[in-house]
Amino acid sequence: MKEINARQAKNQFGQLLESAQLSPVRVTRRGRSAGILMSEEQYQRLRGLAWDRLANTVEGLRHEASANGLTESRLAELLSDDS
Repeated sequence: MKEINARQAKNQFGQLLESAQLSPVRVTRRGRSAGILMSEEQYQRLRGLAWDRLANTVEGLRHEASANGLTESRLAELLSDDS
């Protein structure tokens, strides 16, 4: 991954944006990672993958809970229990 310090990023912002269209660019400050600049397309793809992963996890948990006898009414009962 290409890396650039914050001062260079500020001074060469146009070039930084062009580079980020091709692949993510790490921006550092005082030798430490401060952020990653990426294209809108790359961001949307990552965002979609995260939501897909979350949906698959939730669906897996739903099936596991059902297989173990947890029903919607039992869940509501457990969640409303004040003890």
